[in-house]
Amino acid sequence: MKEVPRADAVQPVLPPAPGADRHPALDFADSAATVPGGQGYDLLAAPGDARRWLLAHDLIAPDVRLYEPCAQRARTLRGHVRALFAARVEGRVAPPESLRAVNDALTRVPTAPLLTWDADNGPRRVQLHPIDQAVDHALATLAADAADLLTGPDADLLAACGAAPCDRFLLRTHGRRHWCSTRCGDRVRAARAYARRTGA
Repeated sequence: MKEVPRADAVQPVLPPAPGADRHPALDFADSAATVPGGQGYDLLAAPGDARRWLLAHDLIAPDVRLYEPCAQRARTLRGHVRALFAARVEGRVAPPESLRAVNDALTRVPTAPLLTWDADNGPRRVQLHPIDQAVDHALATLAADAADLLTGPDADLLAACGAAPCDRFLLRTHGRRHWCSTRCGDRVRAARAYARRTGA
């Protein structure tokens, strides 16, 4: 299979949202977004972009090469994770296809270390990451973290950024904060101040 030419790196215009340091799935969901000012970005837009993102999050080894079908699988799973996060934030039932996609990612790879046995070392447990399954392992890790976030103690902290049109997710770590970044918070406060001044 021919590798798609490497795309120029797409840089986000905002820093990682609160909680992304604790949950890589949150940063995964926010790897594509529409942000204030009508700007948008997609950090998985091309195989080179997806490879850089996965490397930066220690989800693949440096020798792993990604092709367009792999990048497409990552983008597809991201869409499903975003749909599940949105359903949780909005208090709706999750889309069945998104649940199936996350569960499929979770079950594609063994979760327990396998038993190996050789003459020099005898029996031992190892976590195998064959090069041809590297993307499966990366997506399983992200799916597991998304499931942990949705079912764990941080689930009630999950929120959508309140600065339209920004569509990033965050964990409310400071009281009632509903903005994914200082930039989004400043825009909301400025709009409120303007509305008060003009009586709008």
